Formats: sequence, C-alpha cells, structure tokens
Amino acid sequence: MWIISFLLLVKSVTTYDFSYSLSLTNCISVQLFHHGFTIQFIYFCKVNGKSTGDTEPAKAKSTGNTEPAKAKAKAKATKPAGKEVAEKENELSVSLLNIQVGLIRKAWKHPSADSLLVEEIDVGDAKLRQVVSGLAKYCSPDELTNRRVALITNVKPGKLRDVTSEGLVLCASNEGSTIVEPLLPPEGAKIGERVSFAGIDGKPEDVLNPKKKQLEKITPHLFTDDNGVATFKGIPFMTSGGPCTSSISRATIK
Repeated sequence: MWIISFLLLVKSVTTYDFSYSLSLTNCISVQLFHHGFTIQFIYFCKVNGKSTGDTEPAKAKSTGNTEPAKAKAKAKATKPAGKEVAEKENELSVSLLNIQVGLIRKAWKHPSADSLLVEEIDVGDAKLRQVVSGLAKYCSPDELTNRRVALITNVKPGKLRDVTSEGLVLCASNEGSTIVEPLLPPEGAKIGERVSFAGIDGKPEDVLNPKKKQLEKITPHLFTDDNGVATFKGIPFMTSGGPCTSSISRATIK
C-alpha cells in the first residue's frame, strides 16, 4: 500500500473557479482558483495493486450491462444467411410489379408541359386509365393511338404538372436516350393480361411504396437483349402471344 499527496501553489488567473478530475492513473486533481492564485491538490492512492473508490463497482456494472448487448449481437450474427438472401431477392423481384398489356385508346399533348403526353389506356377494366408519359420528344399522339404497351398499373397514382397519372408506360431507350419507344406486346396478347417471367412467381404489391424505392431497385435489371426482346435479368417479358419487344436492342428499360 502507498499513498502520496502534496499541495501546489502557483500564481495564475484572476477568476474564481473550482474543478476536479479523475485520471486513469488513479490521480484525483482538485483545483481552486481565487484571488489570482491556483491551488492544486493531487492525491494518489493505490492499495494492493487496485485503486480505491468506486471505480471497481462501476467496472463491474459496465461489464454486466454488456451481456445483453453481446447476446443480441450473437443472435443477429447467427441469423440464417439463406433467409437474408431470400429477403434481399424478394426486394428486387420483378414479381412485385403488376405489368399489364394495355392499349392506348387516345393520346394528346399535356396542357402545360411540352415534354409530356397524356394517354388513356385500356387494361381491361371498366374505366380507362389516364397516364402521363415523357414521350412528346419521341412520339406523336397519332403514333401512340391504338398502340399496345406494357404498363405498370400498381404505381402510386399522382399528378404530373397538375394532370393525374395512374400508371407507368415501360419504354426502351438507347444509350444517351436519343431514341425512346414504348415496349411492344405482340398482337396475340390479351388486353389486361399480366406479363409473366419464367421461373418467377409471386403476387404483385397492391400499390408500390415509394419510400421503399422498389421500382428504382428493379428497373436497373430491365433491358432488351440482342434481339430486342424485353427481359428482367435476361428472362423475357412473356404474354400469351409471345414476348414483349422493342426495335432497340441492348436498350435500358424504364
């Protein structure tokens, strides 16, 4: 056991203050500032190789509190890897999208945006869907009228420049987006039928959640192959009449 203490008197500041500190070397320092002097007390205490005071109980308490955290971390680490992979793949599955064959019955220019067109699209429902598309630079309203398209019908409805849009027309575009055109389902495809993907099953979301960015995660995997067939990770967009296609090969789809 050893104990050392001493008093240090030094001319210093002109303010009145009081402070203390506890260092990792078992040193307690007390300073008193008054009338231009600094009075510093330094106290060392070590007994049987262990510091006195409340440091040991605090350490024990801290150690005790880490056990639940360690247990949680261990449980998280032992989560089945297969389940994590399945959850991640589900987030990127094209089955979340409700892609239907549609027929544009009418198209016209957006009243307040030169780059936009408005279409009324038949997907087999009692009511036509109104959709706003950024196709004005690439297609005329006449070219779109009576054209078949692949339409995502479970996007959240919203307004584009004050005009309601209830779907998303999928389009292929070349590098640089100088050529853009809607995907074309075959003539034999039934209006309103859902586009399918071989080996991929699953129910689409009722409405895609914009906060989950589901569409943003899936569209990077949509492209046309060397023959212009629309695919998801190389799997064709299929209908009862055959695959959806584009005249643009190796194009991005969005």
